[in-house]
Amino acid sequence: MDQSFVETLKLTFEISLVTTAILFFLSIPLAYYLAYSKARFKHLIETLVSLPLVLPPSVLGFYLLLVYSPAHLPGSYIQNGLGIQLAFSFLGIVIGSVLFSLPFMVSPIQAAFESLPVSLKEASYSLGKSGTYTLIRVLLPNIRPALMKALVLTFAHTIGEFGVVLMIGGNIPGKTRVASIAIYDEVQSLNFGVAHQYALVLVSISFVILLTIHALNRKTNKHMM
Repeated sequence: MDQSFVETLKLTFEISLVTTAILFFLSIPLAYYLAYSKARFKHLIETLVSLPLVLPPSVLGFYLLLVYSPAHLPGSYIQNGLGIQLAFSFLGIVIGSVLFSLPFMVSPIQAAFESLPVSLKEASYSLGKSGTYTLIRVLLPNIRPALMKALVLTFAHTIGEFGVVLMIGGNIPGKTRVASIAIYDEVQSLNFGVAHQYALVLVSISFVILLTIHALNRKTNKHMM
């Protein structure tokens, strides 16, 4: 098997796994806040979280590229002051992927929190348990299917990203070239056989992920009955 093919798939999975892991730990407190907070500006935060669902990937990628650029203040400080290059780098792609895949992790978890009986929290608090204890030991165990669904949805969405990754990462073999970009590149070069190999891997993964989501949905429905 061609070394570049393996490197591209390896990089694709690494970005997807890192992005999913980061979003898992960021999204639980965020989803908890959105589910239970009565703050006036909560709807503004919900809108910002959901924005990537309707925002063209190229738009988000463009603005991130401006932020990353040393020609602008944030990027200049990050690159010259901290010595970190975000444009056309693994880290830059991960940050973009985290922002673009955020609603796919937050929304299922938030919906699961909102579906739980209020009595669960009240019972825990009445026993003198803290908010952190209640979240970790009471609420999260009751939304495990939703957590798994959020994980597989986020991973699936990240692994198929194209626009954002292309804008901020480019197409550098072994560094920023992921499978979705490789397919486009191989088709442009009329290398349909190689493009088919990449596509077959992604189709197979997508099928398994969708099968997992349907199984989790059935489990959730049985749990709620």
